[in-house]
Amino acid sequence: MRLTAKGRYAVAAMIYMTGHMHDTEPTTVLRVSSELGISKIYLEQVFALLKRGGFVKSVKGAQGGYYLSCNPGGTTAYDILLAVEGSLFEGSEERYLDAAPHIDRVIREAILNETDEAIRSVLSRITLTALADRAASDPAHIYYI
Repeated sequence: MRLTAKGRYAVAAMIYMTGHMHDTEPTTVLRVSSELGISKIYLEQVFALLKRGGFVKSVKGAQGGYYLSCNPGGTTAYDILLAVEGSLFEGSEERYLDAAPHIDRVIREAILNETDEAIRSVLSRITLTALADRAASDPAHIYYI
């Protein structure tokens, strides 16, 4: 599995947005950036991907910002990461084609593919609501995702 800073920041931003989903005003990127200690410019790119994925809606103008537009109980860590990372798993190429293709196949099937599926399964069970609840019970968690 490949998880970049962009993926971690996207999950952190979505946890933050879930915690503020009942706010009457939209949440600004500057506010999220300040609260999470993430570069505003980098976070703007993350929010553009989250918007494209349908997780947030934007409001333009001086009083603009973002609202959560997904159901946190039905949105998983896998959904968010897939939207911003594009691909979470690196394709396993055959490495030993000439010398030992049977060993390469065993490595891909028994180790790499099984591991990827296990990770996908775990990430698909972790909802945004569960993450936000966990962060709310100990606010320090939101900074260590």
